[in-house]
Amino acid sequence: MTQQRPKCAVLGYGSWATAIVKTLTTNHHHVDWLVLNDDIRASLVRRGRNSKYLPWCDIDRSLITPSPCINSVVQDADVVFLAMPSAFLKKFLEPLTESLSDKIVVSAVKGIIPGDYLTIVEHMNRYYDVPMKNMCVVTGPSHAEEVGQCRLSYLTVASEDCHTAEVVEGVLANDYFRCSLSHDVLGVEGAAIMKNVYALAVGMAVGLREGDNFLAVLIAGCASEMSRFLNEAVPIASRDINAAAYLGDLLVTCYSPLSRNRRLGTLLGKGCSVKSALNEMTMVAEGYYAAECIRRSSMRRNIDMPIADMVWEVMYNGATAYDAMQTVKKILR
Repeated sequence: MTQQRPKCAVLGYGSWATAIVKTLTTNHHHVDWLVLNDDIRASLVRRGRNSKYLPWCDIDRSLITPSPCINSVVQDADVVFLAMPSAFLKKFLEPLTESLSDKIVVSAVKGIIPGDYLTIVEHMNRYYDVPMKNMCVVTGPSHAEEVGQCRLSYLTVASEDCHTAEVVEGVLANDYFRCSLSHDVLGVEGAAIMKNVYALAVGMAVGLREGDNFLAVLIAGCASEMSRFLNEAVPIASRDINAAAYLGDLLVTCYSPLSRNRRLGTLLGKGCSVKSALNEMTMVAEGYYAAECIRRSSMRRNIDMPIADMVWEVMYNGATAYDAMQTVKKILR
């Protein structure tokens, strides 16, 4: 890797990818940007705006090179950001022939690989030979809409290697994008996956017209359940479950109207079927895929997770949000 200013590439062209590019260009980094959609790519070249996602967000055109070719995008990059929905990661990477093994690969994907039940870090390490020391996760309470508006956000940069984390912090951090460093790679990645499942549960409660008193108890139960799972599945002595990457991300995803997972859960709580609710969503709700993964993982480890199980029952086993929520109400304290 060069010792000069790191060269950055971003793979993905949705809201979160656009917000990351906005941050990188605000920090005066040039970004090679994989944009497969012809209309969005043309809009970025002509106007410096993503015509579909965060269309109000102005990006310096002189600092971006949008391209449909993944190999040309990553070829000269030192730092490669993965910022697509987890369900599409394989499709994005399928044409890749350039090696990623000598690059820092940053997962900004708060999701799980559907069907494989691997986290993004595990997938990239196993199938693309990216050493764990070169892997990094960026997570925390960070709606793309607010990052794109340059509103203050606190993110966690996690890597097993201190130098890797510092390089990623160096390209992202500024007055509104505050970064803290962590070594708990699988822990923060797991929390980012689980909070989407719990946002579905909270959304269901909202759709069922439950009050704030109940929502507070439900979210407290979600936090306790998430802590129990992480401590058993990915034990680490130094983890502070109350930190922004864990509790903070859970709270913003459960409470914010910007949360797409909460929005999906709300539709289910109002009586929509899973299929119709998913069809109504304009963006991917990662909790749909995560619910299956967490269910399998908790059963394999014999971890009691009644709230996550309730979400799975609704998403995959035909239960109604109303009936499933009655079960959860019996165990909350």
